[in-house]
Amino acid sequence: MTEKSKSGTVPAEILLRVLVIDDDRNIRDALSMDLRLLNCVVETAAHGEAALAHMRDGHFDLAFCDLQLENENGIELIPKLLAADSELQIVVLTAFASYETAVHAIKAGATNYLQKPFDPLKARELVEEAAATRRRARSMSELEQRVQQSMPEIDIGTQSSVMRNILQMAARAAKADVPVLLRGENGTGKGILARILHLQSPRGKEPFVTVNCPSLTDELLNSELFGHIKGSFTGAVRDQPGKVEAADGGSLFLDELGDLSSTIQSKLLRFLQEHRYEWVGDTRTRQADVRIIAATNRNLEAQVADGLFREDLLYRLNVVEITVPPLRERKEDLLPMAREFLKFFANGTDSPVKELSSSAQEILLRYEWPGNVRELRNELQRITVLWPSRLVEPEAFSQRIHQNVNHGPRLGGIHSLVDIEAEHIRKTLSHCNTFEEAARVLGIEASTLWRKRHRLGL
Repeated sequence: MTEKSKSGTVPAEILLRVLVIDDDRNIRDALSMDLRLLNCVVETAAHGEAALAHMRDGHFDLAFCDLQLENENGIELIPKLLAADSELQIVVLTAFASYETAVHAIKAGATNYLQKPFDPLKARELVEEAAATRRRARSMSELEQRVQQSMPEIDIGTQSSVMRNILQMAARAAKADVPVLLRGENGTGKGILARILHLQSPRGKEPFVTVNCPSLTDELLNSELFGHIKGSFTGAVRDQPGKVEAADGGSLFLDELGDLSSTIQSKLLRFLQEHRYEWVGDTRTRQADVRIIAATNRNLEAQVADGLFREDLLYRLNVVEITVPPLRERKEDLLPMAREFLKFFANGTDSPVKELSSSAQEILLRYEWPGNVRELRNELQRITVLWPSRLVEPEAFSQRIHQNVNHGPRLGGIHSLVDIEAEHIRKTLSHCNTFEEAARVLGIEASTLWRKRHRLGL
């Protein structure tokens, strides 16, 4: 195995790229041998100048740096190494480990220390810890790329006063390191809001990890959240950390947590209270510093009353509660959002951006969008692929939309006040269980509503 290819690329099977800095050749050789057994690519340097030359030639994930170089102070070298690569993780090597030494090294930018003569098992532990840190950073980067590829960068600026209030609340909640519960129908964008909360929080540069609660069985969800050891259940062929560990330092987003079983609810409650948990099949207690953001489309209070959801867990989760309105309640944002989707999908297919005719815009505004933003996104993606003209006409929309579009008058449209009043009364009557309830919602006497209903022919 070569230590460094001419292209500077690292083979996929390599664990880490490591730089060993020590003026003792025996130490360099012994540590390098142990690191290569861990599938690390290793470069060595006897002094600071050689180390910085290696840093200029290529990227390293981890450096082992002796504190007592021949004519140099290793602590003074640490800031120079970090100036060359701010993401470099540094472990100091010292024969005189003490609390004061560790403090000085950490203040200079080191992440840990290894005492001489070093224990190969301790060195392996430090390498695995560095690899886990790098994996978390890569997972965050990959997540950001996936979000950008799957969802256009819709401007979170909004024309809806309701949505503006929600975004302001989210910005305030982001700064407070407490659990947040997001409520709302499916497809309203709770996942996007969760990510905004994370990115605006002090944890924004740490991992953002999602668990889709309804997609897994109870056993698999337990393992997915907390991890498992080899042999703990059928199919557990190796030790596997869970999403809680992956999110350490960052945020864990529990999507649709209303589907959690009572067993998982109990474990989640304990984690919220103590930040402690165990892998499935293991007795060792672990800790993780994680902020929980949860989302649900269910009435959790009703589930509490039915004995399906723990009341104490609900109290723990909804320290801050934000309800995301359905798309039909913020139609001011519908057309700008639709145009952004059309632009996004046009870029993805390398075709001209489609435009909405005035009649197509009317269809968009009159339809209730029960599937919310997700349904709008899918419909406009289908139109981008299938509609042959650059100008989108009503015929471009799915039959489902044509069958359910509301053909009554629309606020802001060219309609008389009588037509608007009739449509509003009709909808209110359809949503209420009794005539008296409809009158209360409209703010008029039942006798007045009766006369209006008769006059308008409803």
